[in-house]
Amino acid sequence: MHITKIGKRGLDLIKSFEGFSSKPYLCPANVPTIGYGATYYPNGKRVTLSDKHITEEEGSALLLVTLAQYEKDVDSMTRDDINQQMYDSLCSFSYNLGSNALRKSTLLKKVNANPNDPLIKDEFMKWVNAGGRKLSGLVKRREAESKLYFDLAY
Repeated sequence: MHITKIGKRGLDLIKSFEGFSSKPYLCPANVPTIGYGATYYPNGKRVTLSDKHITEEEGSALLLVTLAQYEKDVDSMTRDDINQQMYDSLCSFSYNLGSNALRKSTLLKKVNANPNDPLIKDEFMKWVNAGGRKLSGLVKRREAESKLYFDLAY
């Protein structure tokens, strides 16, 4: 079955790692962010530190709108036979790092060559740095994405 929409497990993973902030803040990569890790609004405007606060409901809606592009990107870059968990983990990866990171990665090459290759776990773990340093939060996120990818408990 061809998957084109993120599932509940993927959405929950993103929300758990992004966390919710009603007010704008600087993420570890020094980018203004709001809600569940949004850096842009649906109208294309970048988040700034002077933006107004949002509710959790607005943050969830913003996440779903923002995710739509990542869902399309992951769908267009991957084989049509990956399963829901694989798709969800790649959407989380792309949401966190950007679609270009996935597009240029060995992770994507391995997924498209053989989506069941156990070495895919190692490829997730290459993406744990921000601002030039290894972050424990990114290590945990990549581990969770890898576990979700292989349909393991995380």
